[in-house]
Amino acid sequence: MSTAPTHPGRPGRPPRLSRAEIVTAARRIIDEEGVAKLTMRRLAKEIGSTPMALYHHVRDKEELLLLLLEDYAGQAPRPSLPADPRERLLAAATAMRDLLARCPWLVEVLTADDLLAPSALWFVEQVVDAAIACGLSPEQAVHAYRSIWYYTAGELIVRATAARRRATDDRPTYRDQVFAGLDPAALPRLAALGPRWAELTATDTYAAGLRALVDGLLSAGRAGTPYGNGE
Repeated sequence: MSTAPTHPGRPGRPPRLSRAEIVTAARRIIDEEGVAKLTMRRLAKEIGSTPMALYHHVRDKEELLLLLLEDYAGQAPRPSLPADPRERLLAAATAMRDLLARCPWLVEVLTADDLLAPSALWFVEQVVDAAIACGLSPEQAVHAYRSIWYYTAGELIVRATAARRRATDDRPTYRDQVFAGLDPAALPRLAALGPRWAELTATDTYAAGLRALVDGLLSAGRAGTPYGNGE
């Protein structure tokens, strides 16, 4: 009877890692615990390896985040966009927002550091190109994109933060308590709206706000109003 080992390979030798396995494990940590919990030490523990072994595949956490961004953006579908430039601009911005909303940690990473996934630049290209087709100069188109990005990122960050809080604590927020006790003599409008403030501010108004923002940017650009000097 043969006594050959049933598991080939050197006993005790750690399994070889691949970048795909590392990215998958890192994504799992972020999805379950958040970006702040992703460290090389935590990742090594997740995949049963050592931090030193990880450094053979990724230089540091920044490179790891770049790999995660590119992996997600590279798999994202690119929607068909309308021919009309204004509608194309709106559709591209909305598609970008929807992509980020499905994975809120992306916004946290993109706004916390100077990290960028080249595959995601397709969305930026569509917004800038559509803005130029609407009559803006290239410089105005970049400024318009920046305003749209700030609006989009801010909306997503606020909603993601509120969702995390609701998932862990269903008590009234400090804001709810403040609005419930406003003095009508000092703040009559807010006091009247206080009982409905949480409901009203929770309403998804992104699409309407985006249209108003885009129309304002296009109108100002066509009128020759400069974007960059505070006027």
